[in-house]
Amino acid sequence: MGRLKFPKRYLIVILTFISTCVCYVERVGFSIAYTVAADAAGVNQSSKGTILSTFYYGYACSQVPGGWAAQKLGGRRVLLFSFVLWSLTCALFPLDPNHVMLMVMARLLVGVAQGFIFPSIHTVLAQWVPPHERSRSVSLTTSGMYLGAAAGMLVLPSLVKYRGPQSVFFAEATLGAMWSLLWLKYASDPPRAEYPKATASGFGESLLPMRGSQKVKVENGGNSVKTSKIPWKRIFISLPVWAIVVNNFTFHYALYVLMNWLPTYFELGLRLSLQEMGSSKMLPYLNMFIFSNIGGVVADHLITKRIMSVTKTRKFLNTIGFIVASLALMALPTFRTSGGAVFCSSLALGFLALGRAGFAVNHMDVAPRYAGIVMGVSNTAGTLAGIVGVDLTGKLLEAAQTANSDLSGAESWRLVFFIPGLLCIFSSFVFLVFSTGERIFD
Repeated sequence: MGRLKFPKRYLIVILTFISTCVCYVERVGFSIAYTVAADAAGVNQSSKGTILSTFYYGYACSQVPGGWAAQKLGGRRVLLFSFVLWSLTCALFPLDPNHVMLMVMARLLVGVAQGFIFPSIHTVLAQWVPPHERSRSVSLTTSGMYLGAAAGMLVLPSLVKYRGPQSVFFAEATLGAMWSLLWLKYASDPPRAEYPKATASGFGESLLPMRGSQKVKVENGGNSVKTSKIPWKRIFISLPVWAIVVNNFTFHYALYVLMNWLPTYFELGLRLSLQEMGSSKMLPYLNMFIFSNIGGVVADHLITKRIMSVTKTRKFLNTIGFIVASLALMALPTFRTSGGAVFCSSLALGFLALGRAGFAVNHMDVAPRYAGIVMGVSNTAGTLAGIVGVDLTGKLLEAAQTANSDLSGAESWRLVFFIPGLLCIFSSFVFLVFSTGERIFD
């Protein structure tokens, strides 16, 4: 019997999974390290919110350019460049809350660098992954975010305690450098010999090189044919695209608020020490990892077994995920114990991750050839959610602290969690009405 060959696309998916894992170790790590350093320096909640949200300004600026660069230069190269840039920034910039401009510059640069990551990943996956594997491949890749966040919440508070906040930056830079070496060694573009078969099935189209504003499509034994320009206007006025955009905004509003402010909620709202909470503090993100992959497997099963159409599958999983998450978010401030808070935040983030099998994979359904660009547009909205949500939360808490001089009461946090809860209900309705699983961009 011949030796079983491990498909290269599986290796590519695994590497993109690791990349998102490392990125979210960095994001959680900064919020943990900066919170400790800022509290020690006496920085107020509003100023903390401003610094924590600075990352998302840079991140928002590079989403659409990231999709364009990945389409023109290749997602593989752009992804490597992004990792090298943010890893060097973490290694070279000091963590000092008293030097505000230095902190702003560092977080903007890391944000710009990481803004290229997800458009590049979607371009790479659109090149390598056939349609019947898209849901689970995207779900596995994006679930790395949550596993990285869980690992960061578990390990990094102890690292801060024993080695200081700056040690987190060095650890993150090391992880970024190690992944860059793996990607440089093992990643590649699909063999050109596979292009005709890939494009015939609607799979692999976005990998083809562009010439100027046009793209070259290889078919009929290798003859090149020019295709139309990127349909920017149609993308920006498309209601199914806007359904994705709205849900991406809401998903990231909830995620970034919890990621950046959950440590503060545990410490100040519930009077709990992150170090003393043990492994329970990582459960919300671990739950996201599990539910994200469950959503991907269920979606592919429903579609491949023809139990539901692609459109119905996306709407079904998106609706369940966002409605359950909304209920959990609004219930969160009513629980005044660590167990109740962990349960609600785990339920909210887990079902939001399940909902990604609806809206997040939908980029490849409606525009497989322009998946990176549509992802860039969509993720720009998600990044704006980080800017608005993280900064607004800081201002809400600062106002509550001014009025009550105490952040341990449920009333101080109620509006913080009600806003994303209500957004989840609104977004699920938008996706039900306007989304489609059909291809709308040729």
